[in-house]
Amino acid sequence: MNEIFLSASVPIVGRGNYHETADPFLIQYAVRELVISVIRSSRIVWGGHPAITPMIWAICESLGVDYSQSVVLYQSKFFKDFFPEENQRFKNVNYVDAVNNDLNASLLKMRTEMLSRPQISAAVFIGGMEGIHAEYDLFKSFHPRAKVLPVGGTGGAARELAHNLYALGHLASYTIDFASLFHTELP
Repeated sequence: MNEIFLSASVPIVGRGNYHETADPFLIQYAVRELVISVIRSSRIVWGGHPAITPMIWAICESLGVDYSQSVVLYQSKFFKDFFPEENQRFKNVNYVDAVNNDLNASLLKMRTEMLSRPQISAAVFIGGMEGIHAEYDLFKSFHPRAKVLPVGGTGGAARELAHNLYALGHLASYTIDFASLFHTELP
């Protein structure tokens, strides 16, 4: 089955200035529209950010989809004390061992396992902080020809990524008509 990688989070104060442009409502709305747009034809792969995992679980529940066929959640054991309770509801969580007590090495290990999946055909970036840029770079190293869609309309690091990639020439990525954006831009 075709897979779409989702890199998303709700920026928080104290981690760069990403929160200044981010709109948490639009981030949630974009995640919802992405899931609704692709869940029946593509599997969604993401790293379990605690703001995003509960959203995806709730959306899947409301749509009545089979989690084991529709989503693949990755989680670093580095964060084992902070896993959202929704992790327990997904049957196919890929828990990746932590690397000692090293946050960056643990994240890199998880991201490498997650992004090296050969079935991934596209990546969507929504909201986010510094992880958006790290995941974009790693994604492109594994999938240089794959579709990349930064959703600049949600703000955060995704807005920066859209600006860096398109220099405002691809205005569709700044829209808040997320359903149309995903329908038009994703395979």
